Amino acid sequence: MPRISLTLTPEQRDEAGRIEQRLLAVIGEEIRGIAELLASKPDRQILGEAEFRVRDRVHRIGAKAIETALDERKRGAIRAPVSAARPATAPANSSDDKTDRSSG
Repeated sequence: MPRISLTLTPEQRDEAGRIEQRLLAVIGEEIRGIAELLASKPDRQILGEAEFRVRDRVHRIGAKAIETALDERKRGAIRAPVSAARPATAPANSSDDKTDRSSG
């Protein structure tokens, strides 16, 4: 099946690469399990119970993909550069402030 071609920004390509590397490390056991299951079945047993077991594993891979992407975004948020903030001014002393804030 051909890969879906998306137009990504450089940042999105970097994120996709990080997700891919983490996901490949996580799903290796699931892929191996699918391969062993299929190799253990004769042709007449590929469909039916084995098919449903493969689908269950593929669904787990999909769930791990989503979890990995969300985890990577959380991690990326921490590593993202901090934007410049304006310097803070001294807070107003509420007991000294006689300005009517209800008018607009």
